[in-house]
Amino acid sequence: MIDSRIKAVLNFVRLGSRVADVGADHGYLSLELINSGRASRVIATEKNQHPFEALSKNISGVAGIEARRGDGLQVLTAGEVDTICIAGMGGALIAKILDEAPEVVQASRQLILQPMNGADKVRDWLARNDWTIADEDLAESAGIIYEIICAERNSTAETFRRESSPLREKFSAQRLKKLQRVLDEMSKSPSARTSEKFSALQAEVDALKNHSQENIMTKLKEVQI
Repeated sequence: MIDSRIKAVLNFVRLGSRVADVGADHGYLSLELINSGRASRVIATEKNQHPFEALSKNISGVAGIEARRGDGLQVLTAGEVDTICIAGMGGALIAKILDEAPEVVQASRQLILQPMNGADKVRDWLARNDWTIADEDLAESAGIIYEIICAERNSTAETFRRESSPLREKFSAQRLKKLQRVLDEMSKSPSARTSEKFSALQAEVDALKNHSQENIMTKLKEVQI
């Protein structure tokens, strides 16, 4: 049984895709991609020995899934997949994995990325490398709301799934509370208060406060971070 976070990643995959499931762990996403018909082929990669053994065992006998042990996308060659899924890692690590396999990334048409933290680093990487965010969604797991980002080379999408997500207000409240805590800490340092980072965070806080103020304040009372 996959959780809502992995299900949200799955839902962005186009039917019949050839997918790289990076850091596949036990292979639950890979299995669901094949069993649901979303993917025609999955290459599941795992860097560490014990998770790789569990992955290999779980997908044994399932047609359409191949397990490869190695670091990120480096065990693939360009053109083997058209879709790359990276879920359950920090944003900085996701960006690093993409940077380390430019040919594989360049040959793909879709990136589906679910950072556990540092989503801004994923967005920065996409902007620097000419990928357009085609859609986004939110998913809640164990009380934490995560962002799922779907990027393509060319997209004209004007609305994202997250805009109509029932988690939208709760996510905004969660994000606001987290940012406010960071600003409070930075405010203790005169140099931090005059930094570009402080200004950027303050601007985001102001924007969040101005968006659906009443609903966000209600949710803030419920959020525990």
